[in-house]
Amino acid sequence: MIKLIVLDVDGCMTDGRIIYTAAGDEIKAFNVKDGFAIVNWVAMGRYAAIITGRSSKIVERRAKELGITHFYQGVKDKLARLERLCEELGISLDEVAVIGDDLNDYRMLEACGHSFVPADAMHHVARIADTVLSRKGGDAAVREMIELLILREGLEEEYLSRWV
Repeated sequence: MIKLIVLDVDGCMTDGRIIYTAAGDEIKAFNVKDGFAIVNWVAMGRYAAIITGRSSKIVERRAKELGITHFYQGVKDKLARLERLCEELGISLDEVAVIGDDLNDYRMLEACGHSFVPADAMHHVARIADTVLSRKGGDAAVREMIELLILREGLEEEYLSRWV
């Protein structure tokens, strides 16, 4: 059973673009469909974490909006950070599903029970992933991952009962 989903940000929760204003402010676009699925995953009593290599106040704000309490920025060794989180939560890597899109996600994708990559992930990580999603990063790829997990885990009735 998957107890924790781990999300990379740039290229998974966003399309990977970083836009700077003339004033030097950073802009990222998040997909509301991803957010909806993440909030419902957490509401069903499961964990969600963000582990990202960059640091951004925008990502911190998004994590708070979504109720993601396991939030790690500026991480150089994502697998080591994830292993510590699993130890804190008392779960194994087999109980983790992760989405990543680039080489800094490779070891984490390789180690987890279920690994997902967006349709536009880098070739080297796409070839080791359990599932290559049909959606690109920032285009509800995280939503697709969560809904696939809900189906695979037999949680569809619980997920839908919140709304229908």
